[in-house]
Order: sequence, then C-alpha cells, then structure tokens
Amino acid sequence: MLRVDELLRLEVFAKLPPSRLEWVCGRVQPVVLSAGETLVKEGDPPRGFFILAEGKLGIWRQSDGVEMPIGRHEAPGFIGEVPILTDEPALVGARALTDCRVYELPAEDFLELIHQCRDVERLIFRAVHHRLRGLESFVRTREKMAALGTLAAGLAHELNNPAAALVRALNNVTPAILELQRMNLVYGQSRADPEHTAHWLQVRDAGYAAILHPEQQEAASKLDDLLLEERLLIWLENYGVEDAWKLAGPLALGRVDPETLAGLTEPWRDHPGELRDMGIRWLALSFDVMEMIQSGLRGSRRIFDLVQAMKSYSHMDRGVQQRVDIHEGLEDTLKLFSFRVGTGVEVRRCYHRDLPQILAYGSELNQVWTHLIDNALDALAGQGIVELTTGRKGDYLYVQIADDGPGIPADIQSRIFEPFYTTKPVGQGSGLGLDVARRIVENRHQGTIGLESQPGRTVFTVRLPLALSCST
Repeated sequence: MLRVDELLRLEVFAKLPPSRLEWVCGRVQPVVLSAGETLVKEGDPPRGFFILAEGKLGIWRQSDGVEMPIGRHEAPGFIGEVPILTDEPALVGARALTDCRVYELPAEDFLELIHQCRDVERLIFRAVHHRLRGLESFVRTREKMAALGTLAAGLAHELNNPAAALVRALNNVTPAILELQRMNLVYGQSRADPEHTAHWLQVRDAGYAAILHPEQQEAASKLDDLLLEERLLIWLENYGVEDAWKLAGPLALGRVDPETLAGLTEPWRDHPGELRDMGIRWLALSFDVMEMIQSGLRGSRRIFDLVQAMKSYSHMDRGVQQRVDIHEGLEDTLKLFSFRVGTGVEVRRCYHRDLPQILAYGSELNQVWTHLIDNALDALAGQGIVELTTGRKGDYLYVQIADDGPGIPADIQSRIFEPFYTTKPVGQGSGLGLDVARRIVENRHQGTIGLESQPGRTVFTVRLPLALSCST
C-alpha cells in the first residue's frame, strides 16, 4: 500500500493536507512491474495517473516502426497526466527499466484532486508544459531528420542512374579509344587510297552528326530503326563479319545503310587479312565511343541539374530573406520527390505564369511545400493525381496542393493543424508536419493556410502576401 511519507517525497503533493494525502493513498491501486514490462503503450487511451514509488521507467516513442528512447523517470516520480488532461491517446510509451512499484490513481480522482487543490494543479500544469516542450523538441528533431532522410533517399535514387551511366561510359571508353588507335595504326601502314579514306571519314562524320544532333535528322520511327538494324545485321552476316550483332546497333545509330557499307568495303572485299572488315569495326566502334561520351554527358548534366535543384531548394548562397519564385520552389521540391512519383501517380500543374516574385524565407517555404506534397503522396498510396495550382487574388498569391485520395473525415478537419495530432498509424506520423507548415506560413510570412476535404479531393490552400514586411 502507498504510504503518506512516500507521497510527500513528490513536490506535487507536498502542500496537500493530511486528509487529502490519506484520500489519495486510499484511492490508488498498486501496479507491480518487472524489468522489461510495459506500463503504457503509445496510442493507448487515457487510463490513470501513475505514481512511481520505486524503480525506473523508460519513456519511448515510435518513429517509422522503431522505438526511440526519449527519456526516463526515476522514483519518486509520476506520469500519465497528459492523456487525462487532453483526453487524447498517450503520446509516448512507458516501460520498466528495473523492477518497479507503481500506483495508479483513476482519472476521475486525479481530475477531482487538481480541481480542488490549486497548488497541485499549478505544479501538474508546470510539469505538463515542461514535458510537452521536451517532447516537441525531440519530435521536431526527428521530423527534420526524417525529412532530411526522405530527401537524401530521393536524391540518392535520382543520382543513381546518371552516376551509373557516367561510370559505365568512363569504364568502356578507354579500351575503345585504345582499339581505335590500334586500328588507325594498322590502316596507316596499309598505304590506303586518300580518296577512299576521305569517304570513310565522311560517313563517320555524318554518323557523328546523327548521334550528336538527332533532332536535326529526318524523323524515323522506332520501327524504321529496327528495320535498319535488321538489314545491317543480315548484310554483316553475309559479308562474314564475326559477332555481327554487336556492330549492327552502333552502325544503325550512325544511320549507315548496307548500301553505303557495300561501297566502302568493295576495295577490300578480297583482302586476306584484317583489313577486310576492320573498316566496318572501326566505324561501329567510333559510333560506340561517341554514344558513350553522349551518355556520360547526359548523366553528368542530370547530376548537375539535381545538385542545382538541391541548392535552389535549400537556398544556399543566399540571404535568409530574399525574392522568391514560388514556381521554382515547387518544382525544386517535386524533383526531390520524383522517386515517389511512379507510374501510378500523375502530377498536374496549373500555374499562373505571371506571378511576381515575393519577399520570403525561401528554404522555409520549401519546407511547407515538402510537408504538403508528402502528405498528398501518402494519401494516394501510389495511385492517383496530385494537382498544383497557383494564382493571384488581390494583394495575395495562393498555392493549392490537391490530391484525389480518400479525403480527411469532416469531424477531425478542425484539428488537423494541431501539434501532435495525426491521422497516420502510431509510429508513422509525428503530428508536427502540418503544425510546422502553419507556423511558417502564419508566423513567418503573415499568410494563411486552409483545408477543404471530401472523399476524392483534398485541397490545402496557402495564401501569401505579395508585400511581406522585412521585420517578420
């Protein structure tokens, strides 16, 4: 049984009269925990006010399916007041780190106690304030790390393909160039006809142009390309070229036809040595090298574009407050989410192209777009439409981010911007993303953020003043 002297070890009960202390001792129920046993799980409904008389309790919170320790309580102590006062599920879980002796005061008795004893009420609310601030600090840090992890994963995903293409190109181009040099040496020792050599070079240069500037070539369908490659393969095999299938593709890429090859190889058709088909291999390898270089350039350009998008997203090398292009911020954010926009998700843009730049905290606004787009993609679960709309109304511009997901129930829409409130399962949402977005829009930019939702369409609307005060 809980003793009065044990209660008095806690500051919150120190000023209670003896009669009230006896009342508390008579109302509590003992809870004995062995090390490792759980007292409260995150998400549990409100139960009671727990007085820790002996032992240590660990406090934890789910984050992406992993239990994250966020603190501990040692006897004498108490927990459980927050769910009772807010009438909300437990924000954290509690587990015994050692054998513990705990006493549970029923919720209705706890409420009666704090309503009748102002000193207890004051100390309890001070503890609630302190604990919620600590929890908010922890969750905000985790939220930032999770957002950073999401962006890093997206960036790594986007960088992987162009980086791999660049590595392949660099790995393959060196041996190819060495082989071309060897062929040039052999050819140079053959005392070739200069006019014949010029013809080979003319065909090669035309092929280079086709590879470098495909948009300037006559339009050809995929079927035409396949037919050309098939014709080349048949001609090469008839000519007796070894591994003809390896050469047909590059030659088709350079828009060389079998008739051209027949004319080029005619002087060497009866040559007993390597020269009989070396010109064909030289031509194919030249086109192959050019395509490797182009592939490497495409990869490097893509990497450069992604790095520029990341710099623009974070507003590196700029002042904290600067002129911001809203569309640029939206597009930079979308690039970093492109790994989540697969075949099942369509992004539609309805941009007002004449929107002026506004004075804003660019990196913070991009956090707003990140939270809203992330929520929209979560709602779609891989299938649906995200629609971005911008416009101007009076002295404000607006950004709408909509999705055609299941919608947000009407009875919770008024709470959607509250800190720690989330519609996601335990461990999958911190409940601070929309609160962060609201604070940035309202407190930092003197704007507004609103929600309209029904089944099949959810729209978040952000309104920002065209003239933001520099003192914000």
